[in-house]
Amino acid sequence: MINTWQETYTQAVIDLWNKEAVKDGYKELTEQSFQQIFVSSPYFDQKNTFVLLEEEQVTGFACGCTGDDLPLGQVAGYITCIVLADGSQTDDNYKLLLSALEARFRELGKKQSDVLFFNPMMLPWYIPNTPQHEHNNAPGVPVDSRLYSFLQNEEYAERAKECAMYLNLEQFSMPEEIRGKEDKAAAGGYKVELFDASKHQGVAEMLQGLNNPLWEKEIGRCTSEGVPVVIAAHGNQVVGFAGPVIRQENGRGYFAGIGVHTEHEGHGLGTILFFKLCEAFKTIGTDYMSLYTGSSNPAIRIYEKAGFQTVRQFSIMRREFS
Repeated sequence: MINTWQETYTQAVIDLWNKEAVKDGYKELTEQSFQQIFVSSPYFDQKNTFVLLEEEQVTGFACGCTGDDLPLGQVAGYITCIVLADGSQTDDNYKLLLSALEARFRELGKKQSDVLFFNPMMLPWYIPNTPQHEHNNAPGVPVDSRLYSFLQNEEYAERAKECAMYLNLEQFSMPEEIRGKEDKAAAGGYKVELFDASKHQGVAEMLQGLNNPLWEKEIGRCTSEGVPVVIAAHGNQVVGFAGPVIRQENGRGYFAGIGVHTEHEGHGLGTILFFKLCEAFKTIGTDYMSLYTGSSNPAIRIYEKAGFQTVRQFSIMRREFS
């Protein structure tokens, strides 16, 4: 039997998660983190959160979310998770929970169901072969999970593979090659350094040119509030960024992204920005960095040159409703 969400299911769902979802590498849930990730989210929808009951026991949990203000939000519903107990991981049970999510998406007028990194309910997971170093968000479905193969069978199209990459910053040092790139860029009037509101301008224009609403919001806020951000400047005009430079409580270097305005590409600024970001993180005592990028994204070569290694792959998936 499928029921929509009630608060009385909380502990049973946490217990299910900590027994089953952790097998796919997800971080354990506490009552506090469950509230933060799910129930307290402005995108939480009780009618889009389901439990599977078998013999009055919670053996399945599924959550989806929607929001017209999200990227693709006017047409897409996001699948956050589908978790089933070990003895209940049948195609029929996965289908019950998936169908419940999709029915709610359709009820809200959505045209497609997506699993991708724009989902605002971020699920932290542990990086393999580390002392529980963690990444703050799963950018899709783990390709080694049971859910991945099920969604493929349900005609969810794989739109991309995201590589989750990791670097222990103890191993990082700035190569002389990058210093040389920095000198060459300087000869062209470019400098890569931390943003300084007293001498740099044009952040808003640079971000608008990159056409990424999430960067526009977050990097704009960071530079206005004095949170360190590595920038590339041509004269005093900001033409690119990497960051922000925030050491999280778990020792991870928080990384929102990296971008260079198209009018200033071709000067090696993206590479310099990223290496300077790694250097800035190491300077403030950050233990490690993790990020994800498309397997076909040329930037992956920059990350590998800095010492990053791919530790997991996630699939971006979509089903369009007929």
